[in-house]
Amino acid sequence: VYKRQVQEFKDRGAVLLDVRSKLEFKAGAIKGAKNIPLEQVSRRMSEIQKWGKPVICYCRSGMRSGTATSILKRHGIEAMNGGGWQRLNERLSE
Repeated sequence: VYKRQVQEFKDRGAVLLDVRSKLEFKAGAIKGAKNIPLEQVSRRMSEIQKWGKPVICYCRSGMRSGTATSILKRHGIEAMNGGGWQRLNERLSE
């Protein structure tokens, strides 16, 4: 299900949202991802809504991205938790 959902979101032009810190993002991230640290997600909601696309959230392990996914869904954005960035990166390149 996870792999199929990631592919479905990707096929619809989903935005990859890395919710780790700026420092973590600089140390390694998925190509093309946008970085909005978890603590900034709520206050940058209008920016995220303007994307007008589904969002795949990810972080290091999947905890922060789970929280971010819930926040986005509460604001009417179609979102999924992509989990840890390394696993997600592998899935996206399959």
